[in-house]
Amino acid sequence: MSKPACPMCEMTDVLEHPGRWECVTCGHEWDREPEPEAAAGPRVVKDAHGNVLADGDVVMLIKDLPLKGSSQVLKGGTKSKPIRLVDGDHEISCKIDGQSIGLKACFVKKA
Repeated sequence: MSKPACPMCEMTDVLEHPGRWECVTCGHEWDREPEPEAAAGPRVVKDAHGNVLADGDVVMLIKDLPLKGSSQVLKGGTKSKPIRLVDGDHEISCKIDGQSIGLKACFVKKA
């Protein structure tokens, strides 16, 4: 772990103490930020009603959604084929009416 710059004077000459940092230039002391822990297990994705989703689940749209880049609208209540959870902004990859679509989990419920 590299030493941080002082938040007060922005100098990089800092001393390392257990649980805190100290700036040699201005004497400012601040707590160390805990090191980010690795993800403990798989990511949990929940639908609009708080149900946990998994690969292979079938989901249903809770509202009409316009498809970006076209004039087509996916109607609320439309069911998907079995889903696949993916990383990124759109957590769900599935097929609806023969089209591969990425969906956000907040717009679906477990069917």
